[in-house]
Amino acid sequence: MSRATNAPASRKRRKRTLAKAKGFRGFRSKLFRYAKDAVRKAMSYAYRDRKVRKRDFRKLWIQRINSAARAEGLSYSRFTEGLKAAGIQLDRKVLADLAVTDGAAIKALIQQAKNALENKAKSKAAA
Repeated sequence: MSRATNAPASRKRRKRTLAKAKGFRGFRSKLFRYAKDAVRKAMSYAYRDRKVRKRDFRKLWIQRINSAARAEGLSYSRFTEGLKAAGIQLDRKVLADLAVTDGAAIKALIQQAKNALENKAKSKAAA
């Protein structure tokens, strides 16, 4: 009795893995044995880095907002506190975009945050 190899399904699986490994260097894109490990590793990196990308962008947005706020004499944390006190609800992505593209708008927001902080301090001192 001959050995059953399930050839069509095996070939399809190997071709699919080699297609995912297209563009990898050397044996990792040519030979199934090495390609399957490379693809498995690449997919785990891709899964992990989809989360890391969100983290990295948040850090970038905070840096941009902080830079714009410090140019006006306010730290990032005090700026966000002032925005909250003023009742302005803008997310970091929008604030960072304003900091880069529209200097006048971010300056107006910083001024509103400063005013809200002053009013907060006055009401706290009065109480």
